[in-house]
Amino acid sequence: MITIERVITVDKPIDLVFAYLADFENTNEWDPGTVRTTRTSGNGGIGTTYQNTSSFAGRQTELEYTVEDLQPRKRFRLRGENNSMTSYDTMTFRPVGAGTEVTYIAEFDFQGVARLAAPLLKSQFKKLGDNAEQGMRQQLEKL
Repeated sequence: MITIERVITVDKPIDLVFAYLADFENTNEWDPGTVRTTRTSGNGGIGTTYQNTSSFAGRQTELEYTVEDLQPRKRFRLRGENNSMTSYDTMTFRPVGAGTEVTYIAEFDFQGVARLAAPLLKSQFKKLGDNAEQGMRQQLEKL
């Protein structure tokens, strides 16, 4: 499993930051690897599904994400799946003064042949995490 963890602190209220990040369609704005994310069912709560197309290592991949946990102002977790991997995206939120600290953890568990290639992709996943952190910070600061 490959894990990316980033902590981002912004001078924005927790309600605003949580609402923005808990709408997973907003990955279109903050995640440079996202080509497109579309809600396919639900109202944003637990069980809501999203279809995500991302570009990684020169290829596009499709994942179906499902909201597994939603605790307003505290935690948002999704599970993404396709034939070669399962990913878990977890965001936890903590007020820091008048601002918000977001801890973002992305875990990637590969299956089949993809499992053999995973160790070779660690540096690209680090870059993916760095780019997502930068994009998230920029978009949150615009709120």
